[in-house]
Amino acid sequence: MTALANIPEQLQPLAVPIGDLVPYHRNPRTGDIPAIAESLTINGQYRPVVINKGTHTGRPNEILAGNHTVAAAQQLGWEHIAVTWVDVDDDAAARIVIVDNRTNDLAGYDTALLAEVLSEIPDLAGTGYDRESVDRLLDDTSLPETLELTSDGAGTGAAATVDYLQWGYLQWESKRVRITSEEVEALNAIYTKFVDDTNSDLGFGWHVLQEAHQEGDTA
Repeated sequence: MTALANIPEQLQPLAVPIGDLVPYHRNPRTGDIPAIAESLTINGQYRPVVINKGTHTGRPNEILAGNHTVAAAQQLGWEHIAVTWVDVDDDAAARIVIVDNRTNDLAGYDTALLAEVLSEIPDLAGTGYDRESVDRLLDDTSLPETLELTSDGAGTGAAATVDYLQWGYLQWESKRVRITSEEVEALNAIYTKFVDDTNSDLGFGWHVLQEAHQEGDTA
């Protein structure tokens, strides 16, 4: 592996020795170094960090944007990192540091789209997300406020519209759907009987699927 193996060819002309760089002297931001290190390991460096030459501040080679990226790269043993240069005074340097952090704070997500994109990625490594955080996104994804049922529960067979009750959900792989309190109670009853009969919950999902097929066959 070459010294610049983690830096794409297009950025390699911008590479400088990491040891020449100095963290910003008053960085108010705290970063997740392990997550950044994981991203650098999986994705490499995909954008340069911003360095102030220091002519006007008296602090040469000070990192304005990318302090934690540099720290993570050092932790991984990198000897070089790609940079872009500015040469600004103290006020401008502080503004760059603050706005680089603040714009990330102000940004939001289309949660449903984010969950969808993450669910389509075969491996979450290098995304900053794990399966638990994706599950939380899926759980928070907005759903319709009403649910069309095939029966109103009164034996009439007429379609009924009921309010969504946020009592639970069904999930398989990356798919998650809300279910009503009545559906939760029904599933609990089926689950309790299954565990009582088998002394285990192993195979419960297949049991539910089989029951659904049998009911469909006899309908």
